[in-house]
Amino acid sequence: MAFPTLSALEEGYEVFVITDASGTFNEVTRHSAWDRMSAAGAQLMTWFGAAGELHRNWRNDVEGLGALFANHIPDYRNLINSYTTVPNSK
Repeated sequence: MAFPTLSALEEGYEVFVITDASGTFNEVTRHSAWDRMSAAGAQLMTWFGAAGELHRNWRNDVEGLGALFANHIPDYRNLINSYTTVPNSK
């Protein structure tokens, strides 16, 4: 991920790196790459943060993005289940 990120930054693009969707099993390599990309100007974030920012307005589609999160994050599934079962919560 580091080389395309650094190249895009050099070309003047604003770059967002989804850190938990790319990488290596080696912690030193991972953190070194993140530090290098961040120092060059890339914005590091998780898939959860990116999805939340892209979604922007939860009032329009709680069930859609909520279902995506619930399918991948067990604690979030509990939150959505309590939201959908409480009367007058919508």
